Amino acid sequence: MLESLSPPLCSMPSSPTTPSFNSSLSPTSSPGSSCQLDESYKYIYLPTCYIFTFLLSLALNSIVLTRCLRRPWNPSLVYMFNLALSDLMYGLSLPFLIASYISRDRWIFGDPMCRLVRFLFYFNLYCSIFFLTCISFHRYQGICHPMRSMRLETMRWVRATCLLVWAVVFAMTSPILLFARTGPLDGMPNVLTCWDDALDADLHRYLPYGIFLHIAGFFLPFSLTAWCYSRVVRTLIRTLKPGVVPGPVPGVAQRRKSIRTIVTITLLFALCFLPFHVTRTIFMSLRAGGPALGGCRTLEVVAVCYKVTRPLASANAWLNALLYFVTKEQCGKGPRGKKSREQVGKHVIKRRSIKVEDIWGNIYP
Repeated sequence: MLESLSPPLCSMPSSPTTPSFNSSLSPTSSPGSSCQLDESYKYIYLPTCYIFTFLLSLALNSIVLTRCLRRPWNPSLVYMFNLALSDLMYGLSLPFLIASYISRDRWIFGDPMCRLVRFLFYFNLYCSIFFLTCISFHRYQGICHPMRSMRLETMRWVRATCLLVWAVVFAMTSPILLFARTGPLDGMPNVLTCWDDALDADLHRYLPYGIFLHIAGFFLPFSLTAWCYSRVVRTLIRTLKPGVVPGPVPGVAQRRKSIRTIVTITLLFALCFLPFHVTRTIFMSLRAGGPALGGCRTLEVVAVCYKVTRPLASANAWLNALLYFVTKEQCGKGPRGKKSREQVGKHVIKRRSIKVEDIWGNIYP
C-alpha cells in the first residue's frame, strides 16, 4: 500500500505454476532468477516529503478547524470541518513512518503500533477522498438542483452523511489491521520492519482486497466527483451566455473565477490520487503474478513510479487546506448555504440573475 516497505531484492521462482514474489534483500535458496532493485533513494525522498506534508498539514488544517468552530454551522462548513479533521489525522500518522524510513525500514514501536499506524494512515486517506466526494456532490446539488438541495440537505442529513462516511471507511480499511504486521528485516533476522500490505505468504489473499479498496475507495468516488463538477461547470457556463438572463450578465469575472476554482479542485484530486492508485495496482499485480507478468526491468520501473507517487497522495492533506485559504476572500460569510441555493434556484428554475457572492457560497464554504 502507500507505505509498503518493499525491499530491494525480489526473488521469483522459475516454476510458472506457483509464481511468487519473494521480497528479500538477499537471494533465496530456491532456484530461479532475482531482481536487484536499488531503493536507496526512498530513505531520503520519502521522509523529506512526509516531513513537509506533516508540518503543512498540522499547521493549515489546525487553522481551518479553528476557523470552522468560530463560524455558524451550515452544510458546507460541516463537510469542510470533517475533511480538515481527516486530513489532520492523516498528517498525525506520518511521524512513525518518517522515523521508520530515516532508520532504513527499522521498526522499534512494536507490532500493535505497526498495525495501528498503518490502519490510521489509510483510514484517514480514504476518509479524505470520501469527504471530497461529498463536497463535490453537495456543490452539484446546490448549483444544479438548488431547490431540491434546500429540501434534502438539512443539517441533520449532512451530519448523518458524515457519520456514515467514517463508519463505511472504517469497515473498508479494517482488514489492514490483519494484514499489516512486523517481520524480520531482510538480511537481518534480529531487526524488525513494519509491513503494511502483506507478506508473500498472504499476498494472494491480499490482492483481491487491495483491488477492491482501490475501486471502492478511489476510482468510484473520483468518477462521481468528476461527473458532479462537470455538471457544475456546465451550469455556470450557461449563466455566462447572453440571453440566458435578461439584460447584461452580472458577475462575469466572478463566475469565471468559480469555474477556474472547480477545474483546479478536480485536477488536484486527479493529480494527487490517480497516479498512486494506478501504479500501486500494477505493482501489486506484478508481485502476485511473478515473472509471467514482466521481467526485472518492468518491475523496477513500476516500483520507482509507485514510490514517487506516494507523496502526491499525501500532499492532498495540506493542498485542501491551502486551496481553502486561497479562495477564502471570495467565500461567503456566515450561514449562507440556504440563501445561496435559493438565489441559484431563481436562475436555474426561473432564469433570474444570480448574486455573484451567492455562487461562491456553494463553491467553497
